Amino acid sequence: MKPWLRYSICILLGLAGGAAYAVHQVRSGDLGRQVTNGPWSTNTDNGTADASALSRARVSLFGLLALPAKEAMYFNAHNDSDGAPLSGNCTYIVSGGELEARWWSITLYEGEGWLVKNEANRWSVGGNAPERDAQGNWSFTVSPERAEGLWLPTGQAPKFDLTLRAYHPKGALLNDPANAKLPTIKKERCA
Repeated sequence: MKPWLRYSICILLGLAGGAAYAVHQVRSGDLGRQVTNGPWSTNTDNGTADASALSRARVSLFGLLALPAKEAMYFNAHNDSDGAPLSGNCTYIVSGGELEARWWSITLYEGEGWLVKNEANRWSVGGNAPERDAQGNWSFTVSPERAEGLWLPTGQAPKFDLTLRAYHPKGALLNDPANAKLPTIKKERCA
């Protein structure tokens, strides 16, 4: 085999292998300074000057129009509060109290950041939507079938993620997200 052909093959294999590794790194969730709080996790590098090139690539891929950290924090949950993966065939109660933010929302996604198709055309719950009890606590249901009260349909997606967006965070939410008071995700039952 001619040397130029051998070099060309090596270069092509190197480019293909490098591209595959880069895609794997960007799609993996362990980039930057990952913080976990119950079922929620966030990357404290997002929206800062300290963000690595990999963190920035991940935001470009999954965080459409991501804001700087002082303006918004993004928490993702792939599991319930007991550590089991979120399943579109199960019913969950998401509950919490006042979050240290000006406003918040929780959105349901499937796969790689796509909204779940559902007949109700409902994908998110905003901080002003849930009714609160005397202590300021709220809850809503995430389920494949219609539920009483505030409800987010899973559309029977095999698995899904929840994203909590906290706008203008303050206090522990901004400065100590690992210990901030965040909502719980409790599994009720599965179909």
